[in-house]
Amino acid sequence: QVQLVESGGGLVQAGGSLRLSCAASGRTFSLSNMGWFRRTPGKEREFVAAIRRSGGNTFYADSVKGRFTISRDNAKNTVYLQMNSLKPEDTAAYYCAARAGYSSSISVQGNYDYWGQGTQVTVSS
Repeated sequence: QVQLVESGGGLVQAGGSLRLSCAASGRTFSLSNMGWFRRTPGKEREFVAAIRRSGGNTFYADSVKGRFTISRDNAKNTVYLQMNSLKPEDTAAYYCAARAGYSSSISVQGNYDYWGQGTQVTVSS
């Protein structure tokens, strides 16, 4: 089993920045793709960003491209999401996800095996 714990959420003004972290513990050697998803009340959870195990390939939703950066430190079993130029529409609960084993469908939440509890990000206008 793998446990994921997110941190770094909070309240920020529009145009500001936050850095989310997701620490993995347990059978972390099996982890491949890791990603971030978000959900706002009344909406489906949506893909935000993801990264391959090597860290060499990253993927982003169009809505966050150029503003968010995903990275990972495999030695620390941690994935990060640097969020810049935040907008009120980025307000959501952000969830970290991890998959054991490779999958080409990196933006599909059904392909992830483990999920964190979520951290709230609120962007005020």
